[in-house]
Amino acid sequence: MLKLSLKSEPSWLDLGHGVRLFVEPLSSAMMLAARSDPAVRALAGAPAQDDEDVVQDEAVAVVVAKALARLVVKDWEGVGDEAGEPIALTPEGLDALLDIWPLFEAFQTRYVAGAMLLDAEKNG
Repeated sequence: MLKLSLKSEPSWLDLGHGVRLFVEPLSSAMMLAARSDPAVRALAGAPAQDDEDVVQDEAVAVVVAKALARLVVKDWEGVGDEAGEPIALTPEGLDALLDIWPLFEAFQTRYVAGAMLLDAEKNG
């Protein structure tokens, strides 16, 4: 049974390591906007090298996650500079945050995966 969440307000997403993101609910419109990002389109259309489709898929997943984060993340907590001072949310900061493997993995599993599972079920 599909559990339909009717939340329309942003909420906090805990990524662990003291980091939280204030995110918009994930919608079809957000996913389509992320897929339309020029970086995603360029990478998705690039031919796989040496038939490494898995590597290509993973590269696309990273670029999509970053594009999606830039659309849905409205604030963050627990992110600071080298001196430990809180820093303002920026697109470049989000990209850098998602370059940290455990945080990327948490964003993927706790936020993006729900949409991907529904997409897979619809195609199955």
